[in-house]
Amino acid sequence: MIEIINNKEALENLLEALKERGNMDTGEAIFKTKEIVRRVKDEGDEALFEYTKKFDYPFMDASSMRVTETEMKAAFDSLSKELQNAMLLSAKRIEAFHEKQKQNTWIDIKESGEILGQRIMPLEIVGVYVPGGKAAYPSSVFMNVIPAKVAGVSRIVMTTPANKEGALSQEVLAAAYIAGVSEIYKVGGAQAIAALAFGTDTIPKVDKIVGPGNIYVALAKREVFGYVGIDSIAGPSEILIVADESASPTFLAADLLSQAEHDQLASSILITPSKGLAEKVQKEISRFYEQLPRQEILKESLKYYSKIVIAKDLEAACHLANRIAPEHLELAVEAPFEVLTKIKNAGAIFLGHYTPEPVGDYMAGPNHVLPTNGTARFFSPLGVDDFVKKSSILSFTKEALLPLGESIVKFAKSENLYAHALSVQVRLDEEAK
Repeated sequence: MIEIINNKEALENLLEALKERGNMDTGEAIFKTKEIVRRVKDEGDEALFEYTKKFDYPFMDASSMRVTETEMKAAFDSLSKELQNAMLLSAKRIEAFHEKQKQNTWIDIKESGEILGQRIMPLEIVGVYVPGGKAAYPSSVFMNVIPAKVAGVSRIVMTTPANKEGALSQEVLAAAYIAGVSEIYKVGGAQAIAALAFGTDTIPKVDKIVGPGNIYVALAKREVFGYVGIDSIAGPSEILIVADESASPTFLAADLLSQAEHDQLASSILITPSKGLAEKVQKEISRFYEQLPRQEILKESLKYYSKIVIAKDLEAACHLANRIAPEHLELAVEAPFEVLTKIKNAGAIFLGHYTPEPVGDYMAGPNHVLPTNGTARFFSPLGVDDFVKKSSILSFTKEALLPLGESIVKFAKSENLYAHALSVQVRLDEEAK
């Protein structure tokens, strides 16, 4: 079911497979995506409606494309009281966490007359893409929308594909209502990304697009980057657990399966110095597998991208974890805060035996939109900073500029930028008269 590996060759094969796993086989998809993006850019609603009718809802028109606030409220009201309360609690905790990320504009005024600072302003309008069908996750609505609201974004436009009957997930609509989405349009795929990037008569042009999607959505985000900002190109989900003998095999097996059930490319890896623990976890995974419904997906992800690795010790386990740089990292060890000091690369780090990854997906508060496929080496989780722009502020009086003038002139001339030097030199010359 899931292989235990205990040799260097098998480990290197695993690392190579993980590296290749996130590389999209775009094939013909890139040509189809380019055509869709081009047509929506040039033809606007005409192309947008054509593709929406073709791929999603065959009876779409301008009058039925936008979801009303009444529909969002009705979706929220249709949920059970228990689910309403769970979603409200989740939203509250996510908002509280992201409030702590906010930065303020600052100004530093010096006696010389020099003023330096940084102005922080929210983006004006943001587009949020939400997948449809079985991949519609209300928790992802919260994670993409709430940081934008905390940042101060005044207009949030959401697109999500309707089914063949023109219906949307009631949970997704309810989440949008709770989070404060400004407007929702029933469009999906590359055509939705293009509409958000370039604007049509129906859908407004946005400054940035966030949210996951299928290969066409991912490729479309690549195509429009530069016209608008994007968050990142999300890869398959992954979890890595570093565990010692203090960990429960039952807990570990359940946690590994929690990511393996996402899709066939999902990766679940356990690294432990204990061969005995590894074998117990292997048995528990087999036991749980027989009880779970998504067996076809689990079978593939557990076979190809999921492994139990025997490490020399916790130090070696952490070294390997840093090489992999996982999206989710659990430290299921006796002294998790001590082991934390050895971790350099991870999207989110879950400490201790009672902090399973789904806590982060739904209720803890930190964002679950995380860097995948090793990009945690240089990317960070989605957050408030993704929805603001920063401008530097500079103000010099004559008295502040003069002491720096000659140095600026020398520096500019060293780069053969003589007009740069002249810009400062004329001010120095004026003062010398």
